[in-house]
Amino acid sequence: MFNRTTLLVLVAALFAGLGLWAAQRWFTPSAPPQPKTEAVRLLPQPRPLPAFSLRQSDRTALVPGELKGHWTVVFLGFTHCPDICPTTLAELAQAQKQWSALPEPVRPRVLFVSVDPERDTPERAGEYAHAFHPDTLAATGDLPALEAFTRALGLVFMKVPPPAGAPADQYSVDHSAALAVLDPQGRMAGVITPPLVPKQIAADLLALTRADERP
Repeated sequence: MFNRTTLLVLVAALFAGLGLWAAQRWFTPSAPPQPKTEAVRLLPQPRPLPAFSLRQSDRTALVPGELKGHWTVVFLGFTHCPDICPTTLAELAQAQKQWSALPEPVRPRVLFVSVDPERDTPERAGEYAHAFHPDTLAATGDLPALEAFTRALGLVFMKVPPPAGAPADQYSVDHSAALAVLDPQGRMAGVITPPLVPKQIAADLLALTRADERP
């Protein structure tokens, strides 16, 4: 049975809790709401990425700081891909054309990451990506670095052995068809899943970029 002292302590704790809730509810500034998107499914809360290091097509390091300042769409693929990769990069190129008028410092970016380091050098990945759009970034790395990076994005890839009797270098690589979306802080912020609609992707990235420019 509660005595008077215990009751007073509980009442005080209750009012303290209510006061904290009120302070958080009324005095803590909330983040501005993100625009409604169609193609990009935003996460409830952006997720920071662990440290990573890949190699870009110009041989410079791709580290977390390089992905800050822009909304970035990340696509996994490989240059020997027969269908999904060229189709996806062509669709993303259509979206890129629609936001090309934005100033370069804030223009959304597309990052193609080759998950086939045995056959794709950084330069080869860059040549492949730039054939679809010159602004597309390209990078790759060794398997441990690629596995860590893709795992942080919730994406996967796996080498598939060649058919019986085929040369050893005729293997394929299964990989996620979904695209990861990073915010200007370099955090995992959303995902785009097929079927891809370039017009919707472009509209979403434009809206997200312009929302960041609000005072």
